[in-house]
Amino acid sequence: MKLCGIEAGGTKFVLGIGDENGNILIRESIPTLDPETTLEAVSRFILKHRPDAVGIASFGPVDLNPDSPTYGEITSTPKPHWANTPILRYLSSRYDVPYGFDTDVNAAAVGESLWGNGRGVDSLLYLTVGTGIGGGLVINGQTVHGLLHPEMGHILLQPYPGETFLGVCPFHKGCFEGLASGPAIERRWGTPAANLSFDHPAWDLQAFYIGQALMSYILTVSPQRIILGGGVMHQEQLFPKIRGRVKTLLNGYLQHPSILKQRDDYIMAPGLGDDAGLCGALALAMRALER
Repeated sequence: MKLCGIEAGGTKFVLGIGDENGNILIRESIPTLDPETTLEAVSRFILKHRPDAVGIASFGPVDLNPDSPTYGEITSTPKPHWANTPILRYLSSRYDVPYGFDTDVNAAAVGESLWGNGRGVDSLLYLTVGTGIGGGLVINGQTVHGLLHPEMGHILLQPYPGETFLGVCPFHKGCFEGLASGPAIERRWGTPAANLSFDHPAWDLQAFYIGQALMSYILTVSPQRIILGGGVMHQEQLFPKIRGRVKTLLNGYLQHPSILKQRDDYIMAPGLGDDAGLCGALALAMRALER
């Protein structure tokens, strides 16, 4: 089975050829420029390798309703020039095979549930904290869509005591993404997250916001495992801080050892590392071919 995965991000597109076991055999990365230039480069990659199926894991928001006239489009994104881009229609018109299409974070959740740290659980929440913040939810092997799809990075949070930073989200200012994404860290501290020291006060602030968001997700969708990926989460010192913050916020309300004992197999890093999204795109292609 020869599968093509496309991880469509706001900064770059990661293209891969792999198999039904999640093995990535060929990988290529291209910058996210204007839609025509970028998607033409993606088309050339697909035509060069001629896979049996293609999976697209896209930044959003996107239209995931197959009955909608705008199915497969990137819709109201703040990414310049990309609003209302028919990414699925563009690619499928140039190479006619089965296509799978979902959000980048939903796809990453699928990849982790099949081949990563989400194996063995019935409900998995995958959250990426990077250029943006988004969440994907897999329940009994299926991603959750609904009215559109979850936009977990845009829930409103209580500000840190004394917080004067207004947030970077152009839609909601002080939402989760606006306060805790990579661009928010850079705007608040004047330098990218990667330049901050291990013991910088930024990480306690990050744990404050991430822990607060996770409390809401735990109380609403009750995931059996939570995986935190994205560039910001390369700061491994965040994980124990976040586990502790979640326990403090829940304050004994949920009597489960995963929370009370702050177990490191409940809130954890991706087993697939930075390949979670691309492997997830391969999984979307595999499922499309199986259908």
